[in-house]
Amino acid sequence: MAEIPLYFVDLHDDLDDYGFEDYGPDRDSMRLTAFLDVPGQGNLPPLARLEKYAFSENVFNRQIIARGLNDILRDFSNNEEDFLTVMEIVVRLSEDAEPTVRTDLMEQIPPIAVFLQENRSNFPGVLTDCLTPIVVRYLTDPNNQVRKSSQEVLLILLEQDLISQHDIENKVCPILLALSAPDSDDEYKAEAVNIICKLASVLNKSTVERLLLPRFCELCGDGKLFQVRKVCATNFGDICHAVGQEATEKFLIPKFLELCSDNVWGMRKACAECFMAVSYSASPEVRRAQLSPLFIRLISDPCRWVRQAAFQSLGPFISTFANPPRAGLYIGEDGPLSIRPPARGLDSDFTPGSPGTGSCGSTSSACSARPALTEPDLPTEGTSAGTSNFPCRSSSRGMMGNSVEDSALAGAELTGLSPEASATLKLPERNDLPVNSHPGPGSWTCPESPEDVFNNFLYWRTPLPDISKDLEELLLSEAGPREKGCSRPEAVQNSCVARSEIQKVLDSLQEHVMDDPDVQDPSPASDNQMALSASSSQKELSVARILQSTDPGEPCGGVRDPLETEQRHLPAPLEENKSKLQDVIPQPLLDQYVSMTDPARAQTVDTDIAKHCAYSLPGVALTLGRQNWHCLKDTYETLASDVQWKVRRTLAFSIHELAAILGDQLTAADLVPIFNGFLKDLDEVRIGILKHLYDFLKLLHEDKRREYLYQLQEFVVTDNSRNWRFRYELAEQLILILELYNPHDVYDYLMHIALKLCADKVSEVRWISFKLVVAILQKFYSHSESALGLAFVHELIVRFRHCAKWVGRQAFAFICQAVVSEECIPADQFVEHLLPSLLSLVSDPVPNVRVLLARALRQTLLEKAYLRNAGNPHLEVIEETILALQSDPDPDVSFFATLQPKRRSTADSRVLEERN
Repeated sequence: MAEIPLYFVDLHDDLDDYGFEDYGPDRDSMRLTAFLDVPGQGNLPPLARLEKYAFSENVFNRQIIARGLNDILRDFSNNEEDFLTVMEIVVRLSEDAEPTVRTDLMEQIPPIAVFLQENRSNFPGVLTDCLTPIVVRYLTDPNNQVRKSSQEVLLILLEQDLISQHDIENKVCPILLALSAPDSDDEYKAEAVNIICKLASVLNKSTVERLLLPRFCELCGDGKLFQVRKVCATNFGDICHAVGQEATEKFLIPKFLELCSDNVWGMRKACAECFMAVSYSASPEVRRAQLSPLFIRLISDPCRWVRQAAFQSLGPFISTFANPPRAGLYIGEDGPLSIRPPARGLDSDFTPGSPGTGSCGSTSSACSARPALTEPDLPTEGTSAGTSNFPCRSSSRGMMGNSVEDSALAGAELTGLSPEASATLKLPERNDLPVNSHPGPGSWTCPESPEDVFNNFLYWRTPLPDISKDLEELLLSEAGPREKGCSRPEAVQNSCVARSEIQKVLDSLQEHVMDDPDVQDPSPASDNQMALSASSSQKELSVARILQSTDPGEPCGGVRDPLETEQRHLPAPLEENKSKLQDVIPQPLLDQYVSMTDPARAQTVDTDIAKHCAYSLPGVALTLGRQNWHCLKDTYETLASDVQWKVRRTLAFSIHELAAILGDQLTAADLVPIFNGFLKDLDEVRIGILKHLYDFLKLLHEDKRREYLYQLQEFVVTDNSRNWRFRYELAEQLILILELYNPHDVYDYLMHIALKLCADKVSEVRWISFKLVVAILQKFYSHSESALGLAFVHELIVRFRHCAKWVGRQAFAFICQAVVSEECIPADQFVEHLLPSLLSLVSDPVPNVRVLLARALRQTLLEKAYLRNAGNPHLEVIEETILALQSDPDPDVSFFATLQPKRRSTADSRVLEERN
């Protein structure tokens, strides 16, 4: 008989024509040992026939043998000699000149390796000596498809721990290091670095640090192929996690800084995407001092795609600053949030002296609201180089004064600005304001020194005119005479107004503002509007100063409290900015985060940037702690009123988590109004509220919680009546919500919603609603409210047992079965009030109703000891009803009436579901 090509036999429909037997459960996975019994092959044994076709000149025959090696090995595993012969065939096939044969062979390696691992006592060393060398050798195969297959197989074997650590270090790593060497082929190098990055996640820390880390650091600086650097940047976080904090800060952070400054924007984008993972592996000091300024640079990157990735990673990056002992918020191992009192006397998670460190060491709200050198603001007018008094700290606080240059340098480290630019943004102190120029004892001024008087910025800047005199005269003429004992400050009487000079300064500042890549070119109309707005704000600032300096309620010549003086002399815009300050995270990060709600960001960065902001807001709030909620309150309200329903939907799905973070007081004040707005929103937004309705309501005070009893029925009405999953979710939530209210509230409000859901058009909603009804009955009787329970039972009989539609009567049978199964009603009350109505369904004209009755009686009621007692007067009536159902003309009814308990199979349940 001539040789039959295996590929022809494998694809042929009628295998019996060729003498084949289909040994497998699937004809497409026919065992090749069946082929070995083909008639006409002479007296060759099966193994010899296998060798004949394994080394056939027909490529398709060798290919089919390679595809079936897993089954062949299992069939010949009973005989050790035959098994070793098959392994020799595997080795021979691995050297086949046809790439398709080698690829098919490689795809069989994982299942073969699993089989050998399960039977390693019978075949020791086969995996190490035969299969692992094949996989490693194929990593350098000239065919691209073979190499790709070997890479995938290698990763599978590593993930399933099928390769020993010895083989990894002595067989796998050497070939990868050779392929990734500087003089290696470019294509091999890019593939090798990808495997090295994935290999790090399955190796122990010492092996990665000793063998792979030096080469990875070298590849990060590969100047020849940007693809290699791109792979390194993409997997940078995994490498950091594999080697730990010490090696990350010593070797990887410097390389990460270089990649973030790479000329290729794709590299910088990849760094922005993995920034959170890198930050997670760094210490708080490195995170604050090095990574934060670096991230600010990525947010301001010229490339839009880099900025987009950076803003998406901003919230996750901020979450790495979380300090649970300080915030008092802990995430348990199983996920829920736990609240503990914050530890007193703890500083933030950075060391004193690092950029952004506040001037106070406690975690009180007063301290967190006034960090030093955290967010510099624009200087106020009315000061010049010749008349300014530079501030220094009061000795009562144990702090020495710092010059403007020192302040600028500290701010520059945090914001990434130059010291000169930071000096222009210094927060004005109380002595910069034109108030009493002759402070009394105990005031917070200090003698001027030469280094305090001279400053490059103030020296070369054109002095700004003081318009306070004209404004004061205008105000005094309108307000009337002041008290005679108080004289006006001398500084108010020494300058004249020159509005053109102010406009020049504003124009010069406008040029610097336009350097921001996120700022679009404004139209001439917007330029004029901006100038007018800036001019009016300057006027308001000067008016505020004069009102403060001529306050009639201030005692003449007296000394005011320093904190009161600072608050009184701080203009309203500065007070608003000050309320956004905190010392948990670097202030520029928070400033960039809250700016994600700016409509301009959607045009210059990403149209979905507000959604990313909303998605990460609970994590940012958890990091800042509830004591700094004021920093995010406005941002949250802006997102809650966003025109995109996707943004509001994101907030709706996480509002319960935010409520747990903020506590009941802040939740009632700030989240409840937003929650109420979401209740009236689109269904796409309301579903987020509904899915976690119980989680949110349980966090509210009891009085506040009762306000939502009437509003719960609004969830029954949806924009689209076909949205039955909305009502299904409502029923599930009501089952949980029952525990939050007393039985009378449940009877007055929730019971009616449950009855309405039980009559829903969709069966899935009805079935879950029946469980809700059972839970309500259990609520009544567990709280000794039998009167409410009996009233509800009577309502069920009226609505469902005597329902004109058979679906309602079927529902009554199911409810009775569930009531008995859950034992939510005392047995004596069940047989008195529900059992007679249930047994009366035996004469129902609809078979589907009788099927549920038969199932309830046979599968549930007769299993209860109370009803099985021989002396029970109701037992005889139940047995008579079952006998009547067994002789029912409908076969399904008689089947379930005859079926013995605990012998129902899955097929029986499927029949019942089809009938329903």
